[in-house]
Amino acid sequence: MAQSTELKRSLSLTQITLYGLGTILGAGIYVLVGKVAGIAGLYAPVSFVVSAALAALTGLSYAELSARYPKSAGEAVYVQEGLRRRGLSMLVGWLIILTGVVSAATIANGFVGYLHVFVAIPDWFAITLLVLLLGALASWGISESVMAASLITLVEVGGLLLVLFVAGGSLGDLPARLPELIPPADGGIWLGIMLGAFLAFYAFIGFEDMVNVAEEVKDPSRILPLAIIIAIVVSTILYLLVSLVAVLALPPAELAQSRAPLALIYERATGSAPVLISLISIFAVVNGALIQIIMAARVLYGMSREGWLHSAFGRVHAVTRTPLLSTVVASVIVLVLALWLPLVTLAKVTSFVILVVFALINLSLVRIKRRVPRPKGVRVYPVWIPVAGFLAATGFVLFQIYQMSGS
Repeated sequence: MAQSTELKRSLSLTQITLYGLGTILGAGIYVLVGKVAGIAGLYAPVSFVVSAALAALTGLSYAELSARYPKSAGEAVYVQEGLRRRGLSMLVGWLIILTGVVSAATIANGFVGYLHVFVAIPDWFAITLLVLLLGALASWGISESVMAASLITLVEVGGLLLVLFVAGGSLGDLPARLPELIPPADGGIWLGIMLGAFLAFYAFIGFEDMVNVAEEVKDPSRILPLAIIIAIVVSTILYLLVSLVAVLALPPAELAQSRAPLALIYERATGSAPVLISLISIFAVVNGALIQIIMAARVLYGMSREGWLHSAFGRVHAVTRTPLLSTVVASVIVLVLALWLPLVTLAKVTSFVILVVFALINLSLVRIKRRVPRPKGVRVYPVWIPVAGFLAATGFVLFQIYQMSGS
C-alpha cells in the first residue's frame, strides 16, 4: 500500500529550468558575491569564471546521466549504476541530502541580512519562521511549489538586471580598468583567486538539484538535459556581469563587510534606500531555500524507493502527492543547521561535500560509458568531459584539504 501513490509528473521544460535557475541564483550571487570579493579582491570575476568552468563540465555529465537514469535520488542511482557499490551509493545519497539541508541553512542565514533592511528582529526568530513556512509550502504539492519557485525566479533575474541597470555605468570604466582585472602570473594572487573560486562554486550549486525531481518531470530523458544546460549558461552570464559591476562599483573590502552586498551596490549607485532590491533579494534567497528543501526530501524519498531507507520515507500523501515525512525531516534539519552555523562556514561545507560527489558522479559516468557507450534515445558527450570533470573536482577537493591542513 505504501507504494500505491506515485509522484505527480507535471513539470515542463520552462518550469524545471526556472526551478534549477532559481536555486542557482538565489543561493549564490545575492549572498556571497561580497565574500568572494573579500577573498579574491578585484579578481572576483575570475573566481566566478573558474567555478563556472568546473560547473559546466560536471553539468554536462549530469545532463547525460539524467537522460540515462531519470530517477529521484539521481546521484545515488548514478553511482550505483557506475561503480556498483551499494554502500558508496548510499553515502552519496546522504551527502546530497547533507548539501541540500546545509545549503538551505546557508540561504536562510543570507535571508536575515536582507530582512534587516526592513525590520530588526532576532535572527533566530526570522530563520525559524522562514523554514517553517517553506516546509509547509514544500509539503503542499510539487506543482504549487515549483510554480511559486518559478515566479520568484523571474523576480530574481529581474533583481540582477536592476542592479546591472542602476550600476551598469561602472562597466563603462571596464576598458580603462581592464588591466587591473587581469591577474598576473603570481602564485599568491592565484591562491586568492582559487580560494575565491572554491567559495564562488557554491553559487553554481543547484543544477544538480534538478535531477532529483526527475520523476515529476514530463519526458525527463529529453527535457532534463536541456534544462540543466540552459540553467548553467544563463547563470554564468549573469554572475560574470554582476561580479564585474560589483568590483568596479565598490572596493572589494567594503563589499566583503556587507551582509546584503547587492543592496549596498544599489544604494551607492542611486543614492536611494535599497528597498526594492532588498525586497527582491529576500524573495531570491527564500526561493533557493525552498528548492533545497524539496530536493533533500526527494532524495530521501528516492533512497527509500531503492530500498536503502525505511519505507516510511517513500510514502507519498494521496492528496498532496508529496513525500510528507521526508519533507518534514529535511525542514527540521535545515532549521537546526541554520541556527547553529554561520553563513560562510555553511557555504564552504556545502562546496566541499558537493565537489566530492561531483568527482564520484564523473567517475561513474566514465565507467557507464565503457559498458554502454551509446544507449538509444540518449545524447552522449565525449568521454573527456567526465574525465576532465573528475580531475577538476578532485583537484579542488585536494586544494581545499591542503589549505585546511596548512591553516
